[in-house]
Amino acid sequence: MAVNTRVQPALAQPAPRGKTSPYFVAWIMLLVVMLVIGVVSAVHVIINGLGVTNLSDELPWGLWITVDLSSIGLGAGAFTLSAAVYLFGLKRYEAIARAAVLVGLLGYSSAMIALFLDIGRFDRFYYPILYWNVHSVLWEITMCVILYSTVLVIELLPVIVESTPLKNVKLLRDLSHFLHRLMPIVALFGMGLSLLHQSSLGATYGILTARPFWYSPSAPVLFILSAIAAGVSLTLFVTILSGRLLNRQMVPLDVLEGVAKFAGFACLAYLYLKLWSWAATNYYGRVPEQQLGLEILAQFTPYNFTFWFGEVLFGALVPAIFFLWRPLRRNRYALLLAAPMVIAGLVINRWNMTLSGFVIPLDWSPGVGDVFPVNHYEPALVEWGVSLGIVAYSWLAFTLAVRWLKLYPEARALSTGERVYEEEGHGE
Repeated sequence: MAVNTRVQPALAQPAPRGKTSPYFVAWIMLLVVMLVIGVVSAVHVIINGLGVTNLSDELPWGLWITVDLSSIGLGAGAFTLSAAVYLFGLKRYEAIARAAVLVGLLGYSSAMIALFLDIGRFDRFYYPILYWNVHSVLWEITMCVILYSTVLVIELLPVIVESTPLKNVKLLRDLSHFLHRLMPIVALFGMGLSLLHQSSLGATYGILTARPFWYSPSAPVLFILSAIAAGVSLTLFVTILSGRLLNRQMVPLDVLEGVAKFAGFACLAYLYLKLWSWAATNYYGRVPEQQLGLEILAQFTPYNFTFWFGEVLFGALVPAIFFLWRPLRRNRYALLLAAPMVIAGLVINRWNMTLSGFVIPLDWSPGVGDVFPVNHYEPALVEWGVSLGIVAYSWLAFTLAVRWLKLYPEARALSTGERVYEEEGHGE
């Protein structure tokens, strides 16, 4: 007999705070250890400078910039779902929008931590605010990231007030209600800022004619589409995973399916433009410098494998099938498999984009045919340590927020029958 899952949700409550699971304690301890490793590594870099890394003048962007670009891309679920709720009137997605905002804020703050260490002169991190360079794409990205992070804080502030004893302070309670009424305007402003800098991240590479392998008019749009697909997938993943671990239905099942379907179409849009961009480069454009770059990458790096398997097949095509084929979309374990694939595809794409242009030397000798030495890069141990700490920071913050904040206003406990019903892949 089918179990009816359409019951009236309980009032918005944080996850139950009963007896603490030993698995939860072990998870927190693991993240704390990772965070300590990251802090120690960061202090080492701050004291000794970038000389302790494997970055160089020939290859100045490495693992940290990959973390930065990936974190910002994975935060795109915030503006996507906020726009769906407050601009397009899809109120049913309000059940997951709060979590998306937190994921976005953690993504952007993680990116800023990576940049803080990567710039070398960390004591000058505020210079873009004081000294405007309007001709620089990176300056425009910096200002958009700062402003959009402020927007995310404004969107999250009512949730913090509502979930903590701060709600007993009348001034803060009134401020929270006022901000909630402003959400359509805030969401519109945030969407504009996010679209600007997500595309500008791609333009940072796409406008560089000095490095022909990067030069591509489609790069800004590819960055937007991949960020939307991966950002929404990350929000979907943490929502389902939190529900599995807490034995709760965090959002209604139709919301999960709607978000999954949207992520699937975003994957297809990204895949279409990705393949068209590849075809334009290899078959229609045939720019000699780009062809040379592809040959160098194929010879000295696993670029061909990471592109076709990591970005195209594993990171876009297969998860799109999972998201759009109804029997798989209605199976929570299938979604838990597909969402990390999209996330991994975005990280692989950002890694490929960051390193590909720097691996290829700027100089070559057409008369002799000899290519100048190819640049090699392998992250130093301290770079891995800092990256590990940044990941731990975001995971730890989200874990604590799920437990103590009302991120999911329609969350409710599942009965044993309902959980079995969901795991079998049934919908409402």
